[in-house]
Amino acid sequence: MILSARTSFWRPLWTLVFCMTAAGCGKPATEEVETETVVPVTTEAAATGTIRAVIHATGDVNPAAGAELVVVAPEAARILEITKAEGDPVRRGDVLVRFEIPSLGAEVLSKGAEATGAQERLRLARENQTRLQDLFTRGVAARKEVEDATKDVADAEAALAQAQAGRSSAQQLAARATVTAAFSGVIAKRFHNPGDLVEAASSDPVLRVIDPTRLQVDASVPIADLSRIKVGASARVMVADDQPPIPMKVASRPAAVEPGTASAPVRLTFLSVSNLAAGSPVQTEIDAEEHAGVILVPAEALVHEGDETAVFVAVDKKAQRRAVVVGIVDKDHAEIKSGIKAGEQVITHGQAGLPDGATISTEKPRAEKSAPEK
Repeated sequence: MILSARTSFWRPLWTLVFCMTAAGCGKPATEEVETETVVPVTTEAAATGTIRAVIHATGDVNPAAGAELVVVAPEAARILEITKAEGDPVRRGDVLVRFEIPSLGAEVLSKGAEATGAQERLRLARENQTRLQDLFTRGVAARKEVEDATKDVADAEAALAQAQAGRSSAQQLAARATVTAAFSGVIAKRFHNPGDLVEAASSDPVLRVIDPTRLQVDASVPIADLSRIKVGASARVMVADDQPPIPMKVASRPAAVEPGTASAPVRLTFLSVSNLAAGSPVQTEIDAEEHAGVILVPAEALVHEGDETAVFVAVDKKAQRRAVVVGIVDKDHAEIKSGIKAGEQVITHGQAGLPDGATISTEKPRAEKSAPEK
């Protein structure tokens, strides 16, 4: 029984080995045929042209110099009147705020009284000088008396000038109790209401007035890019995709930067009145250096592999990989400093994952393809 069980176990294995041997010896193996896939690609000729670098920066829309007025009380006071609401337009000279400041009125009266007294003393000094001069002419008064009278007139004139200056200063300070608009604009923010007590501090403003027709963009540019920006250079504010950029120009760049900072503000001015709201964050583009007479390829032709950049060139129906040195790159083109010559056909579509030396078939560029039949 044991022998019989072993015989029945090994019989299928012998049969399998025999069959495999017979198959290997009795029939030839199937011949393998190599096939190569032809990859369709789109090419475009490298050309000589001009390209300009663009610096991208974030920024904020702010009122230009002289286009913003923040109303602050001249000293601690109570608000008597605010004539405008938030969003209301104002004209130059319009009354904006009236403050109640009792001390200012008292100061005006006090300084006015001092000026009046000084004027009266000057009048008396001059009358005395005239009298003594007449007596001296007739030989009655002494020369010393005339000299003293002349000195009294000079002192009285100086005292009057000082008193009048004090009165003028008090009047100017009192005039600050009524604030008028220095330019035409709009009330951007109202912080208080009539009856409120306010402090004479920038941290406690009453109104903010801006001129929306005079705005600028303060763009935050990396320190390393500041030297590439020139005053007067073209710039743009990028808005929605379905709207054209808003043209601007560089008005100023900082002459000094704070140590340890990564960026600095560059002031951009609008070429026409903008409808952007003050305080809006924006994305900007600033034109920098320009390179002329350089080799350009479509930006989409670049292939990035780690730290290396390459371009595939169509040569005799083969894809040839070229490592390149890239210069300026914009949204459409890339400057090639080495690795490509003008006129060579670079692959712009179909190069993703393409091995070096692959067989290719070229198609027309997408822009040149005929429209599909309807």
